[in-house]
Amino acid sequence: MKILVTGGAGFIGSAVIRHIINDTEDQVVNLDKLTYAGNLENLESVSDSSRYAFEQVDICDRAELERVFEVHQPDLVMHLAAESHVDRSIDGPAAFIETNIVGTYQLLEVAKKYWQALESERKTQFRFHHVSTDEVYGDLPHPNEQVDALEHLFTETTPYAPSSPYSASKASSDHLVRAWQRTYGLPTLITNCSNNYGPYHFPEKLVPHIILNALQGKPLPVYGAGDQIRDWLYVEDHARALYLVVTQGAIGETYNIGGHNERQNIDVIHTLCDCLQEFMPREGGYRTLIQHVTDRPGHDRRYAIDASKMAQSLGWAPTESFESGMAKTVQWYLENQQWWRRVLSGEYSLTRLGSNQTVSGVAQ
Repeated sequence: MKILVTGGAGFIGSAVIRHIINDTEDQVVNLDKLTYAGNLENLESVSDSSRYAFEQVDICDRAELERVFEVHQPDLVMHLAAESHVDRSIDGPAAFIETNIVGTYQLLEVAKKYWQALESERKTQFRFHHVSTDEVYGDLPHPNEQVDALEHLFTETTPYAPSSPYSASKASSDHLVRAWQRTYGLPTLITNCSNNYGPYHFPEKLVPHIILNALQGKPLPVYGAGDQIRDWLYVEDHARALYLVVTQGAIGETYNIGGHNERQNIDVIHTLCDCLQEFMPREGGYRTLIQHVTDRPGHDRRYAIDASKMAQSLGWAPTESFESGMAKTVQWYLENQQWWRRVLSGEYSLTRLGSNQTVSGVAQ
C-alpha cells in the first residue's frame, strides 16, 4: 500500500513515517509545508528508502494537493499536518484557523474527489485518517477539586468543550471529517491522543523545553503551581497505534489513544531533573532551576484518556512506561545535541509564548 502522510516532517508525523518504513512494507509519501516545526532531519534515517517520497506542499493549496494525489495515487491518507502549539494559538490564532480548519477542508475535498474516481476495489480499500488531540474535550475534574475526579476519563463519546484557539480549531476539523463521512460517504477515521513526548520533539513543548533549558543552566518555568495533570504517551507507541487504526480500524469510528500515565506537570519536571542528574550530574541538582511563572490564560486543569477501545478493538497497548519513556527521551537529547542546537539556532529561542511576558515559558 501507499500511504500519504501530511505533516510528515513534524514530531508525530516523522515517527509515523519511520515506523512505516522500518516496520512495514508499505510506501510513504510525506507531504509537508516545512514550517518552523517541520524538520526533514527527523527522517534522515529513512529518507534514502526507495519506498519514501517527499512533497513540499501546503495543505491549503488545492491545486498542489490535486497534483500530489494524481502523481502518487495513495491508498490511505494519514492527516497529521496542523498548527499544534497552544501558546502560539493564543498569540496568533489566524494561522490555526487557516491550517487546521481551511487546510483540512481543502484536503477533504481533494481526497473526496480522488476517492470517488477510484475503481471499485481501490475505492473500497481507501481510508482517510484524521489525527486529532484530547484537548478538544476541554478538561476533566481535578483531584484537588473533586474526590472522585480520577474516575473521570475522556472517552470517544465525551462532548467537545475546547478551551483554546488551538483546541477549537482541532475540534472544528474533527467535525468537518465526520461531516464528510456522513454526508459524502468518504471513509474516514479519527484518533484523539494524549500528550506525546520522545525523540525529535520541537523545543517549545514541555518535555524538550525543560531538558534543553536544564542543559543550558536556564530557569525551568512552571505554569502556576504545576498541578495541571496530563496523560503522557511515548511517540513511538503512538505511531504504532496510528498505523493500526488506518490499516485495521473501522470506517466512521473514533479511537482515543493514551499512555495510561497521568502526571502533574511539576512531577514531570521533577522526573526530567532526576533523569538528567543521573545521566549528567550537576552540582546542586537540576531541581534548583525550577521557577514558577504566571499561569497560561484558560489553562485546562486535567486531561486523561480511556484507551480501552484501542486495546479491545485493535489489540494495542503502550510498551513504554512513564519512567522508561522519559529516560529514553532524556538520553536521546543528550546524544543528539547537534540536532537540537541546529533547531535552536533558528527563529525559536526558548521564549514564552501565549502572553505578553518575556520570561521563558513552557507549553503544556
